[in-house]
Amino acid sequence: MSLDESHAYRFCPRCGGALDRRLLKPTEPERLVCIACGFVFYLDPKIAVGTIIRTDSQSLVLVRRAIDPGYGKWVFPGGYVDRGEPLTVAAIREAREECGLEVRLDGLVNIYSYPGRAPVIVVYAATALGGTLCVDDEGLEIAEFTAAAIPWNDLAFRSTSEALRDYLAGLLHPVSA
Repeated sequence: MSLDESHAYRFCPRCGGALDRRLLKPTEPERLVCIACGFVFYLDPKIAVGTIIRTDSQSLVLVRRAIDPGYGKWVFPGGYVDRGEPLTVAAIREAREECGLEVRLDGLVNIYSYPGRAPVIVVYAATALGGTLCVDDEGLEIAEFTAAAIPWNDLAFRSTSEALRDYLAGLLHPVSA
């Protein structure tokens, strides 16, 4: 979230005092600072994880979103990391929740971030180990796609497209548990 989007934050979460925009360091953006207690309210990015899952049939699992943003578009399973949750645990959890599969993480595809956007997206390559393909309340449907059949023009996010391209190009980094 940029400071321009921070207009919803008017009061300090510590003391209830008014927040004011201040430049604390010339090399950093303005920050929200409490005029009463001096608390600095950092608007940090949100961390999301995704898993590009290969099945026994060598297909990739994609979910059609039932929520905005990207309603009706295709993504690989993923979601936000809970505070204190290891990234790899979150990736495995999101795969189980969003598509019903137990997975093994095979490598890190890449990390994606974009100017003016809050989420940082960490994408892993994974192999399906078990479970049954199904969607949760965030998905309209689930399908397996060969690399040649990926619906490139119907993907939900820039990170979805970029991660799938990186994955198909074989760009993987080892994962530490």
